Amino acid sequence: MSRIHPSAIVDPGAQLDSSVEVGPYSIVGANVRIDAGTRVGPHVVIEGHTTIGRDNHIFQFASLGAQPQDKKWAGEPTRLEIGDRNTIREFCTFNTGTVQDEGVTRLGDDNWMSAYTHLAHDCRVGSNTIFSNNAQLAGHVHVGDWAILSGYCGVHQFCKIGAHAFIGMYTSLTQDVPPFVLVSGNPAAAHGVNIEGMKRRGFTREQINAVRNAYKLVYRSGLTLEEAKAKLAEEEQGAGEAAPQVRALRDFLDATSRGIVR
Repeated sequence: MSRIHPSAIVDPGAQLDSSVEVGPYSIVGANVRIDAGTRVGPHVVIEGHTTIGRDNHIFQFASLGAQPQDKKWAGEPTRLEIGDRNTIREFCTFNTGTVQDEGVTRLGDDNWMSAYTHLAHDCRVGSNTIFSNNAQLAGHVHVGDWAILSGYCGVHQFCKIGAHAFIGMYTSLTQDVPPFVLVSGNPAAAHGVNIEGMKRRGFTREQINAVRNAYKLVYRSGLTLEEAKAKLAEEEQGAGEAAPQVRALRDFLDATSRGIVR
């Protein structure tokens, strides 16, 4: 029995694995590829040069692969790439990239994207993230693995959010958020380390304490950012099993171009 509902419109050029399900009244465009086990609900539109991996669940009324909301876009064949095992809830909107960046918007694996979340052009979202309802990313935003974005938070274009960071509800972000840091408010402010998240993901007490100490150097010591980075380099040398976490924080600070929420 066909897994594509008779009312769905699937372009003959689309590449769908035989196990893909497409619900009533959904539309799949010519340049779309969908891999095994993915379920597409009713009234979904998937268009553009879009690749969707295995075992995703896309709920009703999602719009994936539409042209970027960027006036500079001139019809270039930019892409949307979605990995495996993602949950994409109702009314999500993920746009393709632009040639002003690398031409691709990318979502990794095992993400939970709640209703009305938006990934604008050229966003890069890692794996195992959680986006609560109405979390919104402007263009060129990068989000690391395991980050959590609470409901109605908005992220300014070109911002970066580090792995394991936590963004509180209604937060307005205009600067970068380092790994492991908990941020909330409008304007956004740092409120400590995402300790509960680290515990849930199996970090040891030594690793958590090392991140807390690193946070204090950056946020509570009165040091300039350059001085704090130098201290973090020293801390890393004696951090033992926690050295990768201290290094991740230091590397993020080295790479930030917008400055960090402080």
